Amino acid sequence: MTNKLFITAILLGTILCQPSFAQQTTMANEVSIKAGKQQAQLKTNIGIFEQNVEIIHGNRTINADRLEVHRREELGDNKQLLVATGSPARFSEKQPDGTTLSASAMEIRYDVANRTLEIKGNATINQAGQIIQAQAITYDMDKQLISAERGEQDSARVHTILVPEKKAKQAGQGN
Repeated sequence: MTNKLFITAILLGTILCQPSFAQQTTMANEVSIKAGKQQAQLKTNIGIFEQNVEIIHGNRTINADRLEVHRREELGDNKQLLVATGSPARFSEKQPDGTTLSASAMEIRYDVANRTLEIKGNATINQAGQIIQAQAITYDMDKQLISAERGEQDSARVHTILVPEKKAKQAGQGN
């Protein structure tokens, strides 16, 4: 049993700490994952973290009930896809202007290679007091582009709340 635990820890370390995981200049070299429980599916290269999960990657933080770390060749250069779920799962990122972009949803998918974030299920994103609520929101970190849409079975529309610039700056500094 001790050997399996040791091999699992080595595999997860290898999966998560590859130098290619953080080659972007805005990304830190270290990924920190804390959880109450972890396991690895060695055949499929999936690490599973449960119970009060926190992942810190550079200026980004994800908090969730459960996190799956997928590592596969078809996922591109960095080969990692992080899938966080919770009630809700939460994401935050410190922006270059000093504000914090925060998001919450039932599921958050962070594609490391493509630097995209997909949030689904009662999704909300907030930056400097500007709020977008939708069933699904996609955030392209490189392009600083946010796209939101309602669900196919959902009669609710995308809801955006804009605040005056002065209030927005005050709200962004408090996050």
